[in-house]
Amino acid sequence: MNDGRATSFGAAAADYEAARPDYPFDAVAWMLENMPHGSRRIADVGAGTGKLTRVLADAPDAEVVAVDPDPEMLATLRSAVPGVPTFVGTAERMPVPDASLDAVVLGQAWHWVDPAAASTEIGRTVRAGGVLGLIWNTRDSRAAWVRRLTAIMHSSAAEEMLAAGGPTIAVPFREVEAGQWEWSRAMTRAQLHRMADSRSHLITASEDQRRAIHQEMDRLFDELGLRADETIEVPYVTRAYRAVRG
Repeated sequence: MNDGRATSFGAAAADYEAARPDYPFDAVAWMLENMPHGSRRIADVGAGTGKLTRVLADAPDAEVVAVDPDPEMLATLRSAVPGVPTFVGTAERMPVPDASLDAVVLGQAWHWVDPAAASTEIGRTVRAGGVLGLIWNTRDSRAAWVRRLTAIMHSSAAEEMLAAGGPTIAVPFREVEAGQWEWSRAMTRAQLHRMADSRSHLITASEDQRRAIHQEMDRLFDELGLRADETIEVPYVTRAYRAVRG
């Protein structure tokens, strides 16, 4: 991991689990559809609280392991997705043997890694013909109020990377394919605040900075007429990428 913010999320594991969205099944299925016939061994790296792990674990015959650098996040994952083995590790240092996996996936995580080192290390663990899949849920910034919300909360490292053209995947993986899914999610004012609290910028900010951000968010919600007991449809775009190991 190349940024101290990458390991900050354990301090907000409960907010992350409660307020971050799940991944659309269709996007996850697309990300993995090029796996060789009979494949079932998948590692979710940077697994966090298990948002992606639980989708993978629902697949018939899937053998899923979760890897994350933060023990606090893995503790939350074990409660959310019982029975999935968990290991402390990173994309650059995988705690699994050579060619022991059919696929490695990362949800909301590749922007924290060294792409060359991670591609090499994941290539070590994935057998020939196996898949590397990357996926992100991002708010759809085509909506003016969403752009304002993001400006208040500050852009994330993921949003900046995707806006700059997307992820870099290196050898031994071949050509990268991309897919996109649009959807929306009803959220309350309280959920939006918890979502903000799960972002690395707020986790690592001072108390005064966090208070100012939440006050500005409330001013926006007041303008939108979002009362405490109501929800607003938050537009999302899921972006997924896949590449096959040569």
